Amino acid sequence: MTSYGYFLASEDHGPRALVGQARAAESAGFRSLWISDHYHPWLDAQGNSPFVWTTIGALAQATELPVATAVTCPSVRVHPAVTAQAAATCGALLQGRFRLGVGTGEALNEHILGDAWPEASVRLEMLEEAVEVIRALFTGKRISHRGRHYTVENARLYTLPDEPVPIDVSGYAPAATELAARIGDGFVTMGPEGDLLRRFRSAGGSGPTGCAIKVCYDTDRDRAARTVLQRWPNLFLPGELAALLPEPKHFEQATQLVTEQQIAGGSMPLGDDPEEHIRALAECRDAGFDEVYVSQIGPDLDGFFDFYRTRVLPALG
Repeated sequence: MTSYGYFLASEDHGPRALVGQARAAESAGFRSLWISDHYHPWLDAQGNSPFVWTTIGALAQATELPVATAVTCPSVRVHPAVTAQAAATCGALLQGRFRLGVGTGEALNEHILGDAWPEASVRLEMLEEAVEVIRALFTGKRISHRGRHYTVENARLYTLPDEPVPIDVSGYAPAATELAARIGDGFVTMGPEGDLLRRFRSAGGSGPTGCAIKVCYDTDRDRAARTVLQRWPNLFLPGELAALLPEPKHFEQATQLVTEQQIAGGSMPLGDDPEEHIRALAECRDAGFDEVYVSQIGPDLDGFFDFYRTRVLPALG
């Protein structure tokens, strides 16, 4: 049976607000949490980007829900040996309720140390090696590694959970999805991408699968569309722009091409018609995903959680 979780948007909220949303999500009936891992927001209008590992420490004490990063890039801005330590500590805090979601990242977050931003095929190669390093460190053994992209010398993690943290791999295109099938303990993506899910399974992928959608609950549908245009128009950019643009100002320039009519006429649930929200979640469920995560855009979080508690989640069983 598909379960429904809440997606905490670190780009759009500070750490205390995210912890409060996690508590509200648990009370509303959501069964798990995803949290994004960014250094920058997509746009200055979003206005936040707290350090995800600190926030997860607070979440571990604030709720009983499982938590996963969606997703961490362990290959450029943060060395995989450091990512391994952070994830192992979160695993120990959450006592089996933490999963590490990983992906190849975006220039928006990963360019900040001045490293070259590799092409997609190299980023996939780096991610595969990074996961190898992380898994080796999760054993608790003393590790030395000299690979094509990373060196680790005499490293050992002393604080570990009882079982190694599962690693889910994100995929938004065929090559990344096939890598997820080869090295992942699970697969994550955005939206009801049934073709990618089938590719993951046909390539031998196993483990839980999850996808996420954005919604904008509001009592006025037109106002919801304007809110999305103001705060998250980057969702409507095509192709590889999200991975390649290096600064929020570049996303602001690109999103000048996005219109309110485009948002209002798209598939994103807007407003307070429960059937619109139910259809969007059911599409992800019917595509075959084990977990579906919802993220609210806009200020009425109390209204959103009450709406999902009373009118949306019960209809989905």
